[in-house]
Amino acid sequence: MMTDPIADLLTRIRNAGQAGHRWADMPVSKLKVEIARILKENHYVFDYKVLDDGRHGVLRIYLKYHEGQPVIRHLQRVSTPGRRQYVGAADIPRVRNGLGMAILSTSQGVLSDRGARSEGVGGELLALVW
Repeated sequence: MMTDPIADLLTRIRNAGQAGHRWADMPVSKLKVEIARILKENHYVFDYKVLDDGRHGVLRIYLKYHEGQPVIRHLQRVSTPGRRQYVGAADIPRVRNGLGMAILSTSQGVLSDRGARSEGVGGELLALVW
């Protein structure tokens, strides 16, 4: 039984990038699809697809590389099931002085740090990416 599916998603992406794989497969959920959408919109991954395997479905995330190195250098889970981390709109962190990105779960849906600041909403700080 998996207790933290978001950490599993981030670990699978991190491991696939370090191994040089073209994509990473994982079980699908609505939250994972939204995180993949945010990563694609911010140009950290090429694309993502939801594949039907006859059971629950598979989320396939196609990784992006630049000069042989993965574009995603670091993925860090912030809020965990045992210790949730919430931030207000004014307290959203700037990751690597704007070169990275924070992913938040807000009342407006899953947003990047820039999107949450422009909407003026805070929420649960899911992960940091750079």
